[in-house]
Amino acid sequence: MAGPRPSPDVHRVTPMGVPAIRAAGPWARLWQPFWAVPLAICLAAVLLGAAMPEIEGAFAGSLPQIFDGGPEGARSVLSTIASAMISVTGLVFSITMVVLQLASSQFSPRVLGNFLHSRVTQITLGVFAASFIFSLTVLRAVRNADGDQEAFVPQISVGLALLLVGLSLISLIAFIREITTAIQVSQVISDIGDTTVRLVEGMRPEPTGEDQHVTGKYAEPDESVTWAPDPDQPRHPVHMGSRHGHLVSIDYAMLLAIATEFDVIVACEIAVGDFRAEQQPLATIWGRSVDSAGGDEVTAAENRVRSAFAFATERSMLQDPAFGIRQLVDIAERALSPGINDPTTAVQVIDELHRILRPLVQQPDARPYITDGDGTLRVVHAPPDVETLLRLAVSEIVHYGSGSVQVPTRMRAMLDDLVAICRVEHRPAVEDLVRQLDPSEAPR
Repeated sequence: MAGPRPSPDVHRVTPMGVPAIRAAGPWARLWQPFWAVPLAICLAAVLLGAAMPEIEGAFAGSLPQIFDGGPEGARSVLSTIASAMISVTGLVFSITMVVLQLASSQFSPRVLGNFLHSRVTQITLGVFAASFIFSLTVLRAVRNADGDQEAFVPQISVGLALLLVGLSLISLIAFIREITTAIQVSQVISDIGDTTVRLVEGMRPEPTGEDQHVTGKYAEPDESVTWAPDPDQPRHPVHMGSRHGHLVSIDYAMLLAIATEFDVIVACEIAVGDFRAEQQPLATIWGRSVDSAGGDEVTAAENRVRSAFAFATERSMLQDPAFGIRQLVDIAERALSPGINDPTTAVQVIDELHRILRPLVQQPDARPYITDGDGTLRVVHAPPDVETLLRLAVSEIVHYGSGSVQVPTRMRAMLDDLVAICRVEHRPAVEDLVRQLDPSEAPR
C-alpha cells in the first residue's frame, strides 16, 4: 500500500469500539491443547531426573541424608514407583475417556472441549507420568561398588521420587472429585453458563475516559460512525487460502493496527463462529492506498490481516457467546428427546439461559465499527446481535418442549421477566418470542 502513515499522535485518544473480548495471545494459545500441560510437566521431570543425580554426585558428603538404603534398596523403590505410576496413569486416562464418552452421549458432543480444558485432569496426568519418568531417569544413576568405584545412591532424588508419589495421591483425589462433579448435569450447565455470561459481558466495547464514570461498565454505541461500501472505491479481497474451519477468534487490535498503519478500512466478511471453506472471502481491504500499493506490499498486508483470524475444526468459547447458548440448547433438546424424556434438565437449562439473557437484553446492540485514536473508521466487523442470540436460546426449546408441562411454563416466566427489564429496542424481539410460545396471549 502507500506505506505506513506517519502519525505520532495516533494514540493520543483511545480507540473506540474495540470489543472487550480479547483474542488469546501466543502464550495462552500454547497452553490450550490438552497435551500441553502434561508434556511440560514430563519435560521438567526428565530435566530434574537428569540433573539431580549429577548435583548430588558433585556435592557428595555435603548434602543431607534422606534415603538410608543402599543401591539395591534404591532400585527396588524406584522400580516399584515407576511400575505403579504407569499403571495408575493408564487408569486415569481410561477414566477420562469414559467421562468423555458419557458427556458426548448424555449431554452433547459440543461440550467435550469443556472437559478437555480441565486443568485438574491435565495436571493429574502430568504428575503421574512425571513420577514414572523421574523414577526411571534417576534409576539409571544408581550404581553398585565396582573395584575402585564407590557405590552411589542419589538419596535426595529417591526422596523426591517418594515426594512425587505423595503428590500423585493428592492429585488423584482431586481428579476423582473433579470427575464426579463434572459429570453432574447441573455442574455442566452452570460451567457453560459462567463462561457464556463472561462472553456476553465482554462482547460490548469498553468505556474509555470519562465514559467510565458516566455510563458505567459498558459504553453506549457511537451512532455518529456509519459506513457503507462504495463500489467505486479501490478494494482488495482477502481469502481463506488453504485453511478451512470455524472462526474461533479475531484479533481486533491487530486489525486496527494494520488498518491504521496503511490508512485503510478492513471489513470482515465473517463473524466469530461461522464456518468457511478454502478460498472463501475472509475480509476486504478498502482504501485509496490499495491502488498505489505494490504487489509485495499488498500481499504482506493481506497475510497480516489473514493472521488476525484464528480457525479450528470446532467452535470454541474464546469469543463466541452463541456457542455457549448452542451447547445449552443442545443439552435441553437431548433431555426432551423421547429416548431420554427428562424435562427437569430442560428447565435447568432454561434457568441458566435466563441468567445469560438478563444482562444481554439490558445492553445495547454492539456497533460493528472500530475507530482509531483520531476517530477515523478502521475496522468493520460483525458482532453478535441480541435478537439472534435470543432466538437461538428460545425458539428450538419452545418447539421441542411444546408437549411438556414444565417447559412452556418456565419459558413463559423467563420471557415475561425479559420483557419487563429489556431495553426498548429489544422489546419487539422478546415479545415476538412470547407470541411464538403462545400465539393467543400478549406479554404480561
